[in-house]
Amino acid sequence: MNGETLLTALGLVFIFEGLLPLLGPAVWRRTFSQLLQLHDGQIRFFGLLALVLGLVLMALAL
Repeated sequence: MNGETLLTALGLVFIFEGLLPLLGPAVWRRTFSQLLQLHDGQIRFFGLLALVLGLVLMALAL
């Protein structure tokens, strides 16, 4: 992996992260307020799930 690949990956993350607030700010705000009501353990579980999914996708891409 070189620097260009890393910058491309980070750019894609920012693009995907910006889509929902751009296209549906009310939905984004409602979703974010629901996230604030979750317990720490629930947030950690979703973080772990996202991490594992990312690792699986990377392994499939290699």
